[in-house]
Amino acid sequence: MKTKTLKNVRPMGQAATDLHIVDGRFAPSAGEGAEVIDCGGRILIPGLVEAHTHLDKSLLGLPWYHNEVGPRLIDKINNEREVKVSLGLDPQVQSERHAILAMSHGCTHIRSHVDVDTHHGLAGVEGVMATREKLKGMIDIEIVAFPQSGMMTRPGTAELMDEALALGAELVGGIDPCGMEHDPKGHLDTVFALAEKHGKPIDIHLHERDALGWFSMEEIIDRTVALGMQGKVSISHAFCLGAVDRAYVAGLHEKLAENRIHILTTAPASAPVPAVKELHDLGILVGAGCDGIRDTWGPYGNSDMLERAMFVGMRNNFRRDDEVALALEVCTYGGAAIMEAEGYGLELGCNADCVLVEGETVAEAVVTRAPRKLVLKGGEVTARDGKCVVEAP
Repeated sequence: MKTKTLKNVRPMGQAATDLHIVDGRFAPSAGEGAEVIDCGGRILIPGLVEAHTHLDKSLLGLPWYHNEVGPRLIDKINNEREVKVSLGLDPQVQSERHAILAMSHGCTHIRSHVDVDTHHGLAGVEGVMATREKLKGMIDIEIVAFPQSGMMTRPGTAELMDEALALGAELVGGIDPCGMEHDPKGHLDTVFALAEKHGKPIDIHLHERDALGWFSMEEIIDRTVALGMQGKVSISHAFCLGAVDRAYVAGLHEKLAENRIHILTTAPASAPVPAVKELHDLGILVGAGCDGIRDTWGPYGNSDMLERAMFVGMRNNFRRDDEVALALEVCTYGGAAIMEAEGYGLELGCNADCVLVEGETVAEAVVTRAPRKLVLKGGEVTARDGKCVVEAP
C-alpha cells in the first residue's frame, strides 16, 4: 500500500491543512510510515485539464517551421496535410513531446482531436494511441477521431472514421458543416450516425460565425434531441456564440442548457468567443484547451492550461478574484466534467491528480503562472519544479 501525506497545503487557496493519499486516492488518514511532502503552504488545485488540443500536429523538437500559409481555414488544412509528408512528421513522437510538455505544466487529462483523412489514413490515431499507452498512468488521453479535411468533400473519409472508432477512438469529431463541408445535412447525418453506431459521444469544431454558425448549431441541437444524446455532445470553439446579437445568442444558450450540450473554448485573441459566465450561470458545462501548439497553423502555444485560464479570463473581461477563479474552474472541473473523468477533484475518495501552485490566492496563481512545484497523477509524482519526470524523445 502506497501512502503519502501532503503537509501544510491549501486546497483551492483555503486554510492550510494536511491531505492524505492511499493507493492513489485522497483518504482520511495515511497511517504510519507514509511519505511526507512539505508543501510549504502552497495552493493545491486538481490536475489541469487540456480539453481541446491536437497532439498529432505539434512540431515541437523539429527545426523552426517558416510559415507562409494563406489566410483561409482551407489554406491551413491543405498545407498541413502536405507538410506532414515533407517533414516526415511522426505522430507518435510528436504527440509524446506535446503530452510531456503539458504534464510539466500540471496537466493530468487531455482530449485530443486527431486527424483522420484519405491522405494519411489512421496514422495519426495509431500514433497517439501508442503515446497514450506509453504514458499510461501518468496522464489520461482521450482521442477524438477528427475529419480535419472534411468527409463530404473527401470520399472515403467516413469509412476511415468508422475504422478509427472501432480501433478505440473515444469520440466522433466533426467540422464546419456549412463553411467547410458545404453539406450540413450530409456531414451532420454522418457524424451522428457514426456516434449512434459506435455508442460514442461527439465533439464538433464549429468555427462558423454569426447566422451561419447559428444555423449549424441549431442543426446539431436538433439531432442531439432526435437521437436522445443529451449530455453526450460538445461544440468546440463556437465562435457564433460571441456574436453581437445577444438576444439571438440567448435563445441558443437556452437550447444548449436544456439539452446539456457542452462548450469548449480556446479563448483565441483573433475570434469572437463564447461568454463563459453566461454559459456557466445557465449550468452549461464549459471546458478549455490550448488548441494546436507550435504547428503549421501558427507558432504560438506552450500547452500550459494555467496560462489558458488567464486567456479565458482576459477574453471574458474577468477582473474580480471570483471571476478569475471561474476561469480556472473551466480549465479544471469544467473540462473534467465534459470528459466524464471519474474520481476527479480534491475530495476524499477522489483520484490524487493534483498540482501545487504558487500564490496567495487562486487568482494570483493564475496571473503569475509560476513553474508548478509538484504534479501528482494517482498520487505519483509526474513533474517537479516545472519539469516532467520523463524526458521527451
